[in-house]
Order: sequence, then structure tokens, then C-alpha cells
Amino acid sequence: MPALAEALAAFAATLAGKSPHTARTYATGLDRLQEYLSARGVAADTPTALLPGDLLEGYYTWLVARFGRGARSTHQTYLAAARAFLRFLERRRWGPRAASFEQQREALRAVLARGSYRTPRIDQGLPLLVAYVLELPLPPTGEAHRPRRLELLRDRALLLTLYGTGLRRAEVAALSRRDVEDGWADRALITGKGNKERVVFFDPDSLAAIRTYLAERADHFAPLFLRHDRGRGQPGPGGERYRLSAQSIYDIVKRYARAVGVHASPHAFRHQKASQLLNAGAQLAEVQDLLGHASPETTKRIYAHYETSHLKATFDRCSVPAVELARRVRARRTE
Repeated sequence: MPALAEALAAFAATLAGKSPHTARTYATGLDRLQEYLSARGVAADTPTALLPGDLLEGYYTWLVARFGRGARSTHQTYLAAARAFLRFLERRRWGPRAASFEQQREALRAVLARGSYRTPRIDQGLPLLVAYVLELPLPPTGEAHRPRRLELLRDRALLLTLYGTGLRRAEVAALSRRDVEDGWADRALITGKGNKERVVFFDPDSLAAIRTYLAERADHFAPLFLRHDRGRGQPGPGGERYRLSAQSIYDIVKRYARAVGVHASPHAFRHQKASQLLNAGAQLAEVQDLLGHASPETTKRIYAHYETSHLKATFDRCSVPAVELARRVRARRTE
């Protein structure tokens, strides 16, 4: 049996095939795990077979004590790294003798079940954010106004894409124009979280905005969404250095949210889309497939798998334009 430090190093080596973001996230989670084990008196030279049988349960309670009950995303992120490490140990037959990975996972589920689940709160004014950007006056043509004009056209296409598709901000940042055939394809095959492929659909509003933006750009750069500030430097191969980052997408959404006075982030559009689809009668399994939500294998066995054509029909039937929802919100506020 290897020592804990050796096993952690061996596990880290297996992350080479993961995305850089996943590798960094796991590394941070394992740093916290080592802090927790150290606090329990488990040294780096402890054989992995002697790791505690309540490691996951104890780690979770330690995370809650350290980061607070409200930091659910932090808890889940760090727990994901610990679970992956324990699965790695079990595959190598290096796991704790006191409890199997499945036993530890069941114990963790019991603890998590006792906690209160906080349903994501969606600001009902979210469609107003999209409508606000669509209603902003477009700067005139001309070289002096070109960067701001392109930015506004980009932001219109960006927000309509976030609203219409429910994509994660990293998935939007990774889009290339060929994925949507310059705005003429109503679906795209993307690689999302966990390197899982799925088909995503685009509504007519987002596609029209994408076409307008690309026509104004009049370039052949590969990324769908670009930086247009004067400090962006050289484009690099295919314009990749101009690609809008996930952090920039977050900042753009936050800037417009402050202007409108709503609580919004890129992820809020995913919650909005899921809620909208479910309220319009979409099945849970359909929403999971459309948005690429992770789900237990048991759920996948219960719900049928849907053909792409069936998913597209659900997407078209249940989607509502942002302008229409904005009109409804305004009507309610004037009642």
C-alpha cells in the first residue's frame, strides 16, 4: 500500500487528460483534503489502507465548519475532488480497509440529505436585462465608433445566446463560428462540463443576432465572440487571442445587470431556462439532456432517452423570447 502522499501524486498524474480548469479545481480540493486529514492526525506517510472510513462524511462537516453552511458550491467542488481520489484508490485496490468507496458515498449522502437544499432564486427581472441591451441605441458607423458598435452587437448576440440556449459561460466562450455555421445552424455539437458531448439548440433570435454581429465584423477569425477593445493586441492564429474569455462574459453580464438593477450572472440564465422549460411542460429528463445537467444513473434509467428531433421539438415548443417575457414583467409591475 502506498503512503497518502504517494497516492496523491499518482492521482495527480492521472489528471493530465482533464481540462486545465478541472485539474486546477481538483488540486485545490485535494489541498483542502490534506488540511482536513492533517487536522485529524493523518500524516502524509500514512498508508492509504489506514485512511478513515468516514473520510467523506468527516471532510464534508469540516468544509461546512470552515466555509459556512451557505457555501454549497464550494462544498460540492471540494467533495468532487475527494470522491475522485477515493474512486482512484479503489480502482488500484489501495482504498481504506475501514469502508469501501460505495459505503463512504452512502454515508455522505445521508449527511447531505439532512442539510437544507436551497433552490436557486431567479430574479424575475432577468428578461429585462436582455431587453435593455436590445434597446440600447447602436453607435453610428465609422471607424471612431466601430469598437463600441461591435461590442454592442456582440453583447446582444451573447446575451440572447445565454438566454436562449442555457449554455454555461465557459461553453459560450468556447463556441466557434463554424459550430453554428455563421448563425445559420439551429443546433451545435459542443463539448461541455466533464468533456461530455451534447447537442445544443439556438432559437431564431440568437441566430439573427449572431448573423448581424458576424456581418458587421467582416473577418474570418474562428471564435464566435471576440474582444473588441483597443488593447487586445495581435489576433494570433485564427484570432484565438481575441476570443472572449469566460471571465469577460461574467463581467459583461454583471455590468448590464447593475445597469438594469437585477441580480444576474451567466449561470442565472441556465436556471431561467430550466425553470421556463419545466413550467411549460418539458419533462425532467428532457431538460437534463438539453442543458447537460449531471444526473444519477438511476434517474437516467427511469427516464427514457430522447431523439434529437424530439428534443428540438421540445426546445421550440417551450422557449419564449426574452422580449415577450420582458413585456410580461413590465405589465405585472404596472398593475
